[in-house]
Amino acid sequence: PRFTFGNTEMTGGIGMIPMMIGMFAVSEVIRYAVDTLPPAELVVEKVGGVLKGQWGLAKKYPVQILRGSVLGTAVGALPGAGADIAAWMSYAMSKKFSKEPEKFGTGHVEGIVESGSANNSALAGAWIPALVFGIPGDSITAIVIGVLYMKNLNPGPTLFTTNPQNIYAVFMLFIIANLIMIPLGILCIKVSKRILKVPRNVLMPLILMFCVVGAFAINNSLFDVGVMLVAGFIAYVLEENKFPIAPAILGVVLGGMLEENFITSMIKSDGNLMGFVSRPIAAGLAVLSILIWVAPLLRRALRGRRQPA
Repeated sequence: PRFTFGNTEMTGGIGMIPMMIGMFAVSEVIRYAVDTLPPAELVVEKVGGVLKGQWGLAKKYPVQILRGSVLGTAVGALPGAGADIAAWMSYAMSKKFSKEPEKFGTGHVEGIVESGSANNSALAGAWIPALVFGIPGDSITAIVIGVLYMKNLNPGPTLFTTNPQNIYAVFMLFIIANLIMIPLGILCIKVSKRILKVPRNVLMPLILMFCVVGAFAINNSLFDVGVMLVAGFIAYVLEENKFPIAPAILGVVLGGMLEENFITSMIKSDGNLMGFVSRPIAAGLAVLSILIWVAPLLRRALRGRRQPA
């Protein structure tokens, strides 16, 4: 194994969950610990109609909703990707194409609309490989596939031919679950606001305690706790220097999949890199990827030319 540095705990790689706990939760605890500013005053307002204004947002950001939904479905259909990756990718895309990118990170609703659309559609997209090929798209569909096997229902193409009525039952359950989620979600929003009333000097130690317990409970390993703390410190340093942490999370999640598939492809092509673009679809995807990488540089160059010297 590479880059284990003689530590047996690293033979399985860096745990994704401890790293995510550290980057998202521990970094906030560190930020609170070093913050010398007085805490912001809590504005207590009654939570009114949660759904109020949703139709207005839908009319204002139709392109963002469509773009996030398409991206979320595509990412959700990738085995192991999940809704979190779809939401982060969609948020980054929304910021890239937004006319007001400077407002992102301040609660600007445009990024929330697009990433929320991607998050919701990714959950549905994860069922595509699960039902069609029997490959789980995320942790939820992995559990469902296990249940289907317990019920003697083998996920895959035969499920649509031998037991089509069960597929319609799954679709109906989706509809019912989404309808039930609306009142439950509204109830959770009204209840969760009470957490904001807890003093931060009490809340932050509790959060850190739960982070340590959660990271340790995954593999009963103190090494994971160390990974969590180091990741939290790194995330804090990155954010303080205006570096986003989302790409780091994407790298951890997709890095293993990318390397595994790259090695498999290199073996199949006998080490020939041209094998990646030998077919029209592969070549088209390669060109599209290059354009996505180059487009921000071209846009920046064009903006520089338009601005007066």
